[in-house]
Amino acid sequence: MANVYGHTDLKIGVVVELEGAPYRVTDYSHHAMGRGGAVVQVKLKNLLTGGVIEKSFRGSDKIMPADVTRANMQMLYREGDNLVFMNNETYDQETVSADVLGEQSKYVADDTTVGLQMFNGRVIGLEIPNAVVLEVTATEPGVKGDTATTALKQATLETGVSVMVPLFVNEGDKIKVNTLSGSYLARA
Repeated sequence: MANVYGHTDLKIGVVVELEGAPYRVTDYSHHAMGRGGAVVQVKLKNLLTGGVIEKSFRGSDKIMPADVTRANMQMLYREGDNLVFMNNETYDQETVSADVLGEQSKYVADDTTVGLQMFNGRVIGLEIPNAVVLEVTATEPGVKGDTATTALKQATLETGVSVMVPLFVNEGDKIKVNTLSGSYLARA
C-alpha cells in the first residue's frame, strides 16, 4: 500500500487524491479543538478541472497522495492557445492547452525544457523556475540620459506576454522575469 498522509502532512503544494482526482493544497490552517483533537482546514484545487474546494481533516483521517509523475519535455512551439511539447526521452509529442498549464505557461519560450506533471497519463500542470530569462521583442526605445528606475513602460517578450519594465530596457535585451507574479526582476 502506498504511503498515506495524515492531516498534519497537508502543507501548501502537497498533491492528494480525492474521489479519483488530483488536488493541490493551496491554503492550510491548523486548529486545536481541545478534547476533540486537532482539525486541519485546507483549500484544494482540482488539477483536472481547476475548481477549488474547502475541506476539513481530523487526526484519524487518512488521505491518499496522488500518483503524479513528472516528465521532462521541451516546448517546441505554440499553436494558437496550445503548446506543443516533445518528451526528451521518448521523443513523443504532446499538445497541451495553455488553460491546463495555468498562468506560468506564458513564460515558457520555444526550446525550453520544463517539467510536465502527469496524472493517469494526462498532463495536469507545469513546473518551471520562479524566474526565467526572456528576450524583449517590442518596446518603446529608451531616451538617452533617461535612467529613472521608478518609471516603467510596456514591453512584449518572446513568448508574447507583456510586462512592465524600466525605461532603460530596449528591444533585444534579455531580462529576468518572475513567473509567479509576472514582474520584471533584472537585466540578464
